[in-house]
Amino acid sequence: MAAAPYFCRQIQTFSMVKRPIKLIYIVAFSCFLATFGSPILAQDHGNAAEHNAHGEHAATPKKMDPGKVLMEHILDNHEYHIADYNGHAISLPLPIILYSSQRGFAVFSSKNFEHGHAAYKGYRLIKDEVNGHETIVAVQDDGVTIDEHVKVLDLSLTRNVTQMLLALTLLVVLMINVAKKYRGGLKAPSGFQNAVEPVITFVRDEVAKPNLGHKYQKYMPYLLTVFFFILINNLVGLIPGSANVTGNIAVTLVLGVISLKVILFSTNKHFWGHIFNPPNVPLLVKFILVPVEFLGIFIKPIALIIRLFANMVAGHMIIVCLILMIFIFAQLAPAAGIGFSPVSIAFTVFIYCIELLVAFIQAFIFTNLTAVFIGLSMEGDHGHEEAATHH
Repeated sequence: MAAAPYFCRQIQTFSMVKRPIKLIYIVAFSCFLATFGSPILAQDHGNAAEHNAHGEHAATPKKMDPGKVLMEHILDNHEYHIADYNGHAISLPLPIILYSSQRGFAVFSSKNFEHGHAAYKGYRLIKDEVNGHETIVAVQDDGVTIDEHVKVLDLSLTRNVTQMLLALTLLVVLMINVAKKYRGGLKAPSGFQNAVEPVITFVRDEVAKPNLGHKYQKYMPYLLTVFFFILINNLVGLIPGSANVTGNIAVTLVLGVISLKVILFSTNKHFWGHIFNPPNVPLLVKFILVPVEFLGIFIKPIALIIRLFANMVAGHMIIVCLILMIFIFAQLAPAAGIGFSPVSIAFTVFIYCIELLVAFIQAFIFTNLTAVFIGLSMEGDHGHEEAATHH
């Protein structure tokens, strides 16, 4: 009998520990269901309504296409889709900016397209039914026939562009506030400064100095800019309903091209001498090695581009797929969908926590490899520096 109070206390403690875990599951499920579930349910609702208009086929709605839903959430588009209610999309429209040599500039809101159902000012939004990719084309007076003679340059603020600008604005505001605290002499770090200062010190001591030697200060602004740009977009992209900016190949392509330019401008005659005339290598081998080494200059930034893009897309795809499994099982049987929900939510929360870690890791890897490649392009300078030190 004396052991009864002990077990009661243990049960009470266990219940208190489970409450935060349950709360996390409930919050995660609500966020992801609001983000991913509404379009799926609305899709079935819209199909059912369409069949109702035609009669007896109303009881057999069209099955959900997981691939299409998945691509819609990964690809860029011209609005922030929030949810669907009673067959109507709830979304945040974004500015449309178009230019054509025949018609000039046209600026208006994306809501005028009515989600691709209407034309406006001689333009129409076309969405690919297979992958959900959106394209704006010029149309004739009937609003349907595409005008092939008008070439449209789309300069619109899409979801990725808008979110990138918002993330950069947030980053600039935070960094300016941190910089203000250093005015008037060195002070003890406080607030957000406590989080930023160790990161800057880490990039300097563990990334820049080991790879760039005495020239590390010259490249610190670029390395820190790349690191925090990728990090802030990775973290903001994890907010349900937001865009995955670093999961867009165009964004990582620009980052890779900029890194390539920095690498090329950091080269010297010793670097190019090793590329086109490798020392201590037989002549016949040079005919094979030189093209490989030359291609390696461009393969390095390509590796940066693909690595960041693939890792960020993969994490988001896994999260979306785990949520979609609830609706896939629900199509088989409603009880199966409800029964699989706890499993799906548990794995979603687990992958979501891993993605938070991956956001930091990918920012570090891109920055570190950029510093490594820049250091390799200055390899001859390091040799001369060491020789001068020994003398």
